[in-house]
Amino acid sequence: MTTATRATDLPEASDGLPLRVAHVEIRPREGMAMVGDRAVALSVREFSLLTALARRAGHVIAREELFSTVWGGSLRRGDRSIDVYVHKLRQKLEAASPGWTFIHTHVGFGYRFAPEPAV
Repeated sequence: MTTATRATDLPEASDGLPLRVAHVEIRPREGMAMVGDRAVALSVREFSLLTALARRAGHVIAREELFSTVWGGSLRRGDRSIDVYVHKLRQKLEAASPGWTFIHTHVGFGYRFAPEPAV
Protein backbone atom coordinates (compact mmCIF):
# COMPACT_ATOMS: atom_id res chain seq x y z
CA MET A 1 0.00 0.00 0.00
CA THR A 2 1.32 3.42 -0.81
CA THR A 3 2.24 5.78 1.98
CA ALA A 4 -0.16 8.38 0.56
CA THR A 5 -3.12 6.17 1.41
CA ARG A 6 -4.97 7.08 4.57
CA ALA A 7 -7.39 4.84 6.44
CA THR A 8 -10.01 7.60 6.08
CA ASP A 9 -9.83 7.13 2.28
CA LEU A 10 -11.01 3.55 2.59
CA PRO A 11 -14.64 2.43 2.71
CA GLU A 12 -15.59 0.01 5.46
CA ALA A 13 -12.77 1.31 7.67
CA SER A 14 -14.79 3.90 9.54
CA ASP A 15 -14.53 2.41 13.04
CA GLY A 16 -10.77 2.01 12.72
CA LEU A 17 -10.63 -1.07 14.93
CA PRO A 18 -8.41 -3.98 13.83
CA LEU A 19 -10.28 -6.86 12.27
CA ARG A 20 -9.01 -10.43 12.72
CA VAL A 21 -10.02 -13.52 10.78
CA ALA A 22 -7.87 -16.58 11.51
CA HIS A 23 -4.28 -15.38 11.07
CA VAL A 24 -5.23 -12.33 8.97
CA GLU A 25 -5.32 -8.95 10.70
CA ILE A 26 -6.59 -5.80 9.02
CA ARG A 27 -5.58 -2.49 10.59
CA PRO A 28 -7.78 0.22 9.02
CA ARG A 29 -6.15 3.12 10.88
CA GLU A 30 -2.78 2.13 9.48
CA GLY A 31 -4.06 0.97 6.10
CA MET A 32 -2.21 -2.28 6.74
CA ALA A 33 -2.99 -5.96 6.36
CA MET A 34 -0.97 -8.66 8.11
CA VAL A 35 -0.94 -12.38 7.42
CA GLY A 36 0.69 -13.96 10.43
CA ASP A 37 3.64 -11.69 11.14
CA ARG A 38 4.03 -10.54 7.51
CA ALA A 39 2.74 -7.24 6.18
CA VAL A 40 1.06 -7.60 2.79
CA ALA A 41 1.47 -4.70 0.34
CA LEU A 42 -1.98 -3.91 -1.03
CA SER A 43 -3.39 -1.18 -3.25
CA VAL A 44 -6.25 0.94 -1.89
CA ARG A 45 -8.79 -1.14 -3.84
CA GLU A 46 -7.27 -4.44 -2.70
CA PHE A 47 -7.32 -3.24 0.92
CA SER A 48 -10.94 -2.12 0.60
CA LEU A 49 -11.90 -5.43 -1.00
CA LEU A 50 -10.15 -7.44 1.72
CA THR A 51 -11.86 -5.36 4.40
CA ALA A 52 -15.30 -5.83 2.81
CA LEU A 53 -14.76 -9.59 2.52
CA ALA A 54 -13.35 -9.96 6.05
CA ARG A 55 -16.22 -8.02 7.65
CA ARG A 56 -18.52 -10.78 6.38
CA ALA A 57 -16.08 -13.67 6.78
CA GLY A 58 -17.60 -17.07 6.15
CA HIS A 59 -20.49 -15.62 4.11
CA VAL A 60 -20.81 -15.55 0.35
CA ILE A 61 -20.98 -11.97 -0.90
CA ALA A 62 -22.45 -11.26 -4.30
CA ARG A 63 -20.15 -9.68 -6.88
CA GLU A 64 -22.63 -6.80 -7.25
CA GLU A 65 -22.55 -6.08 -3.52
CA LEU A 66 -18.75 -6.15 -3.42
CA PHE A 67 -18.56 -3.80 -6.37
CA SER A 68 -20.99 -1.38 -4.76
CA THR A 69 -19.09 -1.47 -1.44
CA VAL A 70 -15.59 -1.10 -2.90
CA TRP A 71 -16.14 0.95 -6.07
CA GLY A 72 -19.22 2.84 -4.89
CA GLY A 73 -21.35 2.20 -7.96
CA SER A 74 -23.34 -0.40 -9.82
CA LEU A 75 -21.63 -3.33 -11.50
CA ARG A 76 -22.08 -3.07 -15.25
CA ARG A 77 -22.80 -6.12 -17.37
CA GLY A 78 -19.56 -7.76 -18.47
CA ASP A 79 -17.39 -5.80 -15.98
CA ARG A 80 -14.69 -8.11 -14.62
CA SER A 81 -13.07 -5.63 -12.19
CA ILE A 82 -14.09 -7.63 -9.13
CA ASP A 83 -12.65 -10.84 -10.57
CA VAL A 84 -9.35 -9.15 -11.49
CA TYR A 85 -8.92 -7.62 -8.03
CA VAL A 86 -9.94 -10.82 -6.24
CA HIS A 87 -7.29 -12.64 -8.28
CA LYS A 88 -4.61 -10.09 -7.32
CA LEU A 89 -5.64 -10.15 -3.66
CA ARG A 90 -5.75 -13.94 -3.60
CA GLN A 91 -2.21 -14.14 -5.03
CA LYS A 92 -0.81 -11.70 -2.46
CA LEU A 93 -2.46 -13.42 0.52
CA GLU A 94 -1.40 -16.89 -0.61
CA ALA A 95 2.17 -15.69 -1.23
CA ALA A 96 2.28 -14.39 2.36
CA SER A 97 1.00 -17.70 3.73
CA PRO A 98 1.71 -20.61 1.38
CA GLY A 99 -0.47 -23.64 1.94
CA TRP A 100 -3.53 -21.55 2.79
CA THR A 101 -6.56 -20.56 0.76
CA PHE A 102 -8.27 -17.31 1.72
CA ILE A 103 -10.89 -16.37 -0.87
CA HIS A 104 -13.29 -18.96 -2.27
CA THR A 105 -15.22 -18.47 -5.51
CA HIS A 106 -18.90 -19.32 -5.66
CA VAL A 107 -19.48 -19.49 -9.42
CA GLY A 108 -22.36 -17.39 -10.64
CA PHE A 109 -22.74 -15.57 -7.33
CA GLY A 110 -19.69 -14.15 -5.59
CA TYR A 111 -16.89 -14.74 -3.13
CA ARG A 112 -16.41 -15.95 0.44
CA PHE A 113 -13.50 -15.03 2.74
CA ALA A 114 -12.64 -18.02 4.91
CA PRO A 115 -8.94 -18.70 5.55
CA GLU A 116 -8.27 -22.45 5.63
CA PRO A 117 -5.45 -24.85 4.85
CA ALA A 118 -5.27 -25.64 1.13
CA VAL A 119 -6.26 -29.14 0.16
